[in-house]
Amino acid sequence: MRLAVCLVTILAALGAGQPALAADTPAATSAAPALLNNSFRRLHADETVDLRRYQGQPLLIVNTASHCGYTGQFKELEAVHQRYKASGLKVLGFSSDDFNQEADDEAKAANVCFVNFGVSFDMFAPTHVRGEQASPLFRQLARESAEPKWNFTKYVVGRDGKVLASFPSKVKPDAPEVTAAIERALAEPAR
Repeated sequence: MRLAVCLVTILAALGAGQPALAADTPAATSAAPALLNNSFRRLHADETVDLRRYQGQPLLIVNTASHCGYTGQFKELEAVHQRYKASGLKVLGFSSDDFNQEADDEAKAANVCFVNFGVSFDMFAPTHVRGEQASPLFRQLARESAEPKWNFTKYVVGRDGKVLASFPSKVKPDAPEVTAAIERALAEPAR
């Protein structure tokens, strides 16, 4: 009996601090791609999101800023989100001040996203997207494609967690080349 209690205690301790995953999620049943082995805090919130929750889903990943000439692209990003969410696309916005155009506090950045532009897709707290300080997610995106040269660089990621295409800031989220890449990602068979 004591041995059983000890084993249960040891097993519980080994699992402590690990994110809980439902047994039926893809992340619980197979290894996640390197791109998704990251966690980020939601913008202006305490909740941390394990990106493995998006495993097997096509993604549009964008580095954002609330005081940029391209900030208006939040409107098109939201339109893309609404257009493709029922098909399984997840739009993920990553706030960043790497180009010195993000609000000084998260409440202001959140206001721009959620109030001014009605963003309903997942937005994450400020993170580094380029250089030595880049988050592991953005280092992986750079390895597979290119480092962001400015705010609102867009990455279309397939169901396998690999970058299918990337687009610079000047290309709008609803541009034909972006939607074509999204539709290619959506057409990939789920695994």
